[in-house]
Amino acid sequence: MNFIDLFAGAGGLSEGFIKAGYTPIAHIEMNKHAVMTLETRAIYHYLRKSNKLEYYYEYQKTYNLTDKEREVARKKLLDYVPKEKLELIINNEISEKTIHNMFKQIDKEMNLKDHNTVDVIVGGPPCQAYSLLGRARDKNSMKNDDRNYLYKLYVRFLKHYQPKAFVFENVQGILTAQNGTIYKNLNRYLKRVGYSLQSFTLNAKDFGVPQNRKRVILIGFRKDIITPESFFYHSEYNFSIDELFKDLPNIQAGEKYKKYNYACKPTKAQTSIDVRNNSDILTHHHARTQNARDLKIYEKAIKKWNEESLRLKYTDLEEELMTHNNRKSFLDRFKVVAGNLNHSHTVVAHLSKDGHHFIHPDIIQTRSITVREAARLQTFPDNYYFEGPRTANFVQIGNAVPPLMAKKIAFSLLNNL
Repeated sequence: MNFIDLFAGAGGLSEGFIKAGYTPIAHIEMNKHAVMTLETRAIYHYLRKSNKLEYYYEYQKTYNLTDKEREVARKKLLDYVPKEKLELIINNEISEKTIHNMFKQIDKEMNLKDHNTVDVIVGGPPCQAYSLLGRARDKNSMKNDDRNYLYKLYVRFLKHYQPKAFVFENVQGILTAQNGTIYKNLNRYLKRVGYSLQSFTLNAKDFGVPQNRKRVILIGFRKDIITPESFFYHSEYNFSIDELFKDLPNIQAGEKYKKYNYACKPTKAQTSIDVRNNSDILTHHHARTQNARDLKIYEKAIKKWNEESLRLKYTDLEEELMTHNNRKSFLDRFKVVAGNLNHSHTVVAHLSKDGHHFIHPDIIQTRSITVREAARLQTFPDNYYFEGPRTANFVQIGNAVPPLMAKKIAFSLLNNL
């Protein structure tokens, strides 16, 4: 089975489908840092199959070096991989202007590799236009946002390649955007090009992901394929978040862990969801700097959760710690990742702006979570290397589909097909 990944981001969906045994034909993504991450991951999979992962580990160990040194190391890493392995990671925006050239590029590569058909198309168009928060903040409820209509371009890919099935991931708001008109039009477009549609509101924690993350998964089958009645099987992550983070060395706010080893061997919490193995190298464990006022608030929030199982409200703080004039909404702007539960709250791209909503549960560390910790909550394995600055890493992780959830969706699809 093969697949094309549209609006690919850092590759959460792709990673799950690859682990389920699918072969990627192409990835399309407009963000340059996410594209570099996709390339690095493709190199990992190539070197793993070639039994040459030592070259990849060598590259990971440049994480703490300068930008120039990492750039030199990346060029060296690229030399280990045939160019054609990376040619169909396309760094471009999907639009009316670009789509025909994308078809030509993919068609040409498919002919060269004797791919006669595309089995599955996956992807999730940017969700800002559909999100309830985005609509609430915009005076026109995002009606004038061009991203509302990216689904039409997704459907164009279905029409051109006629895959057996597709997986379309998005926020719950896509079902109600513009009073349901967007979803109705999407359904109409799909029927016109020969596809049925099933919508599922799924929670990542029901797929073994240590995170409470609700998303809509739209799955469609070509009209000549019998639509299954049952689809997903559920499982849970049975350990605490504290156990998930246990092997990571303690660091303080503003500190970057400059070694590549862990505090202890992999725990069952990590191996149960395949985020770490014995050969992994630790990277991206770098805590952002916080000012003294924020650290005082973090300490109060951690104590309140760990000792009382209660969330800190902004209005609970002393007057000198409250700098925001708005004291009626967003009272949970400081939130601890619950270490004693088996799931965190939803990891979002806003984590790139500040860490106030993702405070580490350990009072000894008193900081926001690192990129590696956020990646684990999303079930990205520790050998997943995110390119670009830390802010770009957080955006890539927050926007992604958890690979473990994607893997189980991919298996369900495979069994039905």
